[in-house]
Amino acid sequence: MTVQESSVLATLPVLGETALQTYPTATLYVVATPIGNVTDITLRSLHVLTLVDAIACEDTRNTAHLLQRFGIHKPLVAAHMHNEREAAEVLVRRLQAGERIALVSDAGTPGVSDPGAKIVDAVIAAGLRVVPLPGASAAITALSASGLVNDQFHFVGFLPAKGKQRETVLNGLRGVTATLVFYEAPHRIVDCAQALATAFEPTRQVVFARELTKLFEEIHRCPLAEAAAWLQADAHREKGEYVVLLEGAPEAADAGDAEAERILNILLAECSVKQAASLAAQITGRKKNALYERALALKGA
Repeated sequence: MTVQESSVLATLPVLGETALQTYPTATLYVVATPIGNVTDITLRSLHVLTLVDAIACEDTRNTAHLLQRFGIHKPLVAAHMHNEREAAEVLVRRLQAGERIALVSDAGTPGVSDPGAKIVDAVIAAGLRVVPLPGASAAITALSASGLVNDQFHFVGFLPAKGKQRETVLNGLRGVTATLVFYEAPHRIVDCAQALATAFEPTRQVVFARELTKLFEEIHRCPLAEAAAWLQADAHREKGEYVVLLEGAPEAADAGDAEAERILNILLAECSVKQAASLAAQITGRKKNALYERALALKGA
């Protein structure tokens, strides 16, 4: 470890715990960086950034600024969407020579709507090791504060900028029951909201998460029918990067459930609730207790 690296660790004593772990050579470390608030970087990420031989990054200026905040100085290698394949070849050669390389994007997790996936793929194809360091993710951050109750989400990322292509993508998502997760740029956010309102039911809940972890963070949830009006009510809402979450489609009714309910309705006209549930269970093969509860509800209605 160099004198500079030692001074970084000295300013953050808790990093000593990370030094007890193993960091193999000839390894690509995929490092998540803050999406806004610089203090969201993890202790392990800081340690790895002081340890590696070089850092591959989306924009060397942005990464240099981040490293400067923590007193870290490392050689930077440009690895962005326009040179990702060429950068991958260079990085693979360096890894094969036994170096440790960190891969970062401007914000968040590399390879998730950011450059990095092609580099990771090339490293794996070369039989080299990839170690992910988890951290900030705009999608997960927004989901955690959305209050949308669904165990599943479908990550879409950025929608096409052209209207017809965007419409085609959205129409293909109409039946998805998982929460839909979009990223959107501020200058297209109103168009995005209007496109969603056209493609989906107006009663669906939508969440706009803007400037996450930053000073002017804003998270707003409303019915889709009110989305465009809310965005247009304040000019500041057309500034800052967005995560947009849309409530998934309602679960389709089970054909068997519909048939069981039809039979219950017929039986309830002639029998008690208990008898109707018992007979319906024999006819449909469904559980009597569940049918009894449903029969009670139907009788009450």
